[in-house]
Amino acid sequence: MKLFHYLRTPYHIPLLTLAAPMILSNISVPLLGLVDTAVIGHLSHAHYLAGIALGSGSIALLFWLASFLRMSTTGEIAQAFGEQNQARSYQSLLASLAIAMLFALTLVASSPFLLDMIERLAKPSVEVMEQASLYFSIRIYSAPAAMMNLVLLGFMLGLQYGKGPFYIVLFTNLVNIILDLLFVIGFEWGVAGAAWASVIADYSALMLALYLTAALLKRKGWTFAWLMPNRAHLLHLLTLNKDIFIRSLVLQLCFSFMTFYGARLGENTLAANAVLLNFLMLVSFAMDGIAYAVEAKVGQAKGAKDVEKLKAWVAVSTLWGGLFALLYCFVFALFGPSIIGMLTTIPSVVDTALVYLPWLIILPLIAMSCFLFDGVFVGLTRAREMRNSMIFSALFGFFLPVFLLLDHGNHALWLAMTCFMALRGITLIYGYRKLDAQNSLLK
Repeated sequence: MKLFHYLRTPYHIPLLTLAAPMILSNISVPLLGLVDTAVIGHLSHAHYLAGIALGSGSIALLFWLASFLRMSTTGEIAQAFGEQNQARSYQSLLASLAIAMLFALTLVASSPFLLDMIERLAKPSVEVMEQASLYFSIRIYSAPAAMMNLVLLGFMLGLQYGKGPFYIVLFTNLVNIILDLLFVIGFEWGVAGAAWASVIADYSALMLALYLTAALLKRKGWTFAWLMPNRAHLLHLLTLNKDIFIRSLVLQLCFSFMTFYGARLGENTLAANAVLLNFLMLVSFAMDGIAYAVEAKVGQAKGAKDVEKLKAWVAVSTLWGGLFALLYCFVFALFGPSIIGMLTTIPSVVDTALVYLPWLIILPLIAMSCFLFDGVFVGLTRAREMRNSMIFSALFGFFLPVFLLLDHGNHALWLAMTCFMALRGITLIYGYRKLDAQNSLLK
């Protein structure tokens, strides 16, 4: 009965007002991937598409590992906002930026080793590895900008400024799409052109993010101060980042296994999975729009010590997450073949992708809970529970089905991904209800 009570409360408009800019901008992120895939997919050979799939997939793995930067920043800033604690906000921002730069420089310095590891794990053909290496070697230099952008996005979200991330993400992807078309089709730079387009877009976005952050602080009347966190706060932030990093690492191990094992199944399977993963990315970024909003709202409610508002935000976001998931199932069922046809004209890749499309039709509804409750736990800054859920789900939801059904090839991969998403949602919901029963949501 409490669920229906929360759904009647006037929480819908505030949630959607914060979520809408993020949904719109996040949809543009996979659209960028669609443009990359479509531009390269219309070149003459499958190894171009397979190469950019391997190269960009590897970059995505590394950059998504840094999602802990945005998550921890959002949760910390949202709670500080609920407490009206300006000093805590600055301490968290500066510490997160320092961690972001250290992580980015480590990635750049270790790029030769990482490329060698990619080749050993994926064992691609010489042609595919040549294109993947070309893309990776260029794109890795956008790491400092990409990492700092994550922190600044988290800072704006924590302060309930949804339009800032909207402007940044949309600007990044518009620049990238324009340069993609110019470099790849106009200048005929191929895979290198797609990589340079992304690098330039990331640094352009950093300039915009810094400007918007300064403008936000000015509107709030905040005077920026260089405050380092005290020992207790620093240890808390490092522990939070460590647990979310482990959570992100395990998540990306599952996605990278899809890419690397798909490469062993042949370049047509690798290329087809690259096309289909764009469907999943489209779902994830759209669902994350709701999750980002609930991160900020739950964090603010926890900072203000208001458990009833916290529960209301969770209930309302669950309703809207379910509605968006059903919409995606419907769209993929009706237009999935047409979308595949827009992404690539290579007949063997199209035929292979169509075989596995049914998995993508059911995934949005199955995966909705894991995206949503990730946001809830970010707002609660309960990273340990997120970490434990991810490890358990990866072991028993992903890798166990893969190895039990390995003879079924690519179907085993997509079944494992489906089970993985379902188990993540189940374990996170269980964790939330356990905290609620123990009256520990505000602790």
